[in-house]
Amino acid sequence: MKINKLLYLHIFFWSIYIVGSVLIPYFVYNSPNTIFNVTFFITSIICFYFNYFVVVPKFFDGDKIYKSVIVFFLSASCFVCVRYFMEEWFLPTFFGIRNYAKETPFIYYYFDNIFYSSTTIFISTTFWFFRYFIKTEVEKTELVKARKNAELQALKTQINPHFIFNSLNNIYSLVYQKSDSALPAIEELSKLLRYTTKDLEKDVISLDKEIGYIDSLTALEKLRIKNPELLMIEKNINHPTLKISPMILVPFVENAFKHGDFRNKGFEMKLSDDNQILHFYLLNYKKERMKDSLSGIGIENVKKRLEILYPKKYELNIKNTETEFIVDLKINLRNE
Repeated sequence: MKINKLLYLHIFFWSIYIVGSVLIPYFVYNSPNTIFNVTFFITSIICFYFNYFVVVPKFFDGDKIYKSVIVFFLSASCFVCVRYFMEEWFLPTFFGIRNYAKETPFIYYYFDNIFYSSTTIFISTTFWFFRYFIKTEVEKTELVKARKNAELQALKTQINPHFIFNSLNNIYSLVYQKSDSALPAIEELSKLLRYTTKDLEKDVISLDKEIGYIDSLTALEKLRIKNPELLMIEKNINHPTLKISPMILVPFVENAFKHGDFRNKGFEMKLSDDNQILHFYLLNYKKERMKDSLSGIGIENVKKRLEILYPKKYELNIKNTETEFIVDLKINLRNE
């Protein structure tokens, strides 16, 4: 809705502009310079949207003044070149008229038109900021919704009776057998519940906490798997304090345990963070009855959150075949 209002603002602006600079001078004052008013109007439109769509989004940086200067002169140069082409080449060539005297030096023409282009560039930049702030507000709203969905997904894991029952039942068996694995299993369950009740309240957590949840989840799931040695996990983490949004990796692992075939097959998971770029790879084999199933709400939610949280900073490739489900995710976690 806000984007539509911005479109109406563009239409209103150009309507006022053409009425004031072209129509009124022609119909009211019988201006002899109508043709140059038209070329000036066309030049202004081209410069306006070149600045709006290309120059400001690509080069503007409020923290670096020299980039702001570059933005202005790039847009001003566009204005000068377009106007020069129409008024000092096209019109003289085909109609024998020109705006400036033929002997006018280009350097004078250039700096003279920087003044005329300033208003167009200023308004165009202002409009871009309106668009930027509107887009930012929309993304914040979507992020809040996405985060709430992530928290709901985590809450389902936290209170899932089937998962809790199986974990406690397996731990009970270990205790009954006086196994040395009983206490570590209780500790892993405690870590998992602590993550879902505390860490999800934060916007970001350290990478080692996200991986720690995966480790706890995997440790508990191993209790019910007959061949836990089939779970091939390789980790090469050199920057454990890197910040990441919670529940980015976990849904993929939960999906693997939920739909994976662990009778005679396991899964392969690799985690690394070379150059502060997180690389997460997961391959699991699908159960026979799950071969045609979709990836699930949790993974679709992760896709949306990645797009909002890490725009142009991530690569996600998912391969969903009849027998395999492969996730290959890279996220640039550098604090740039």
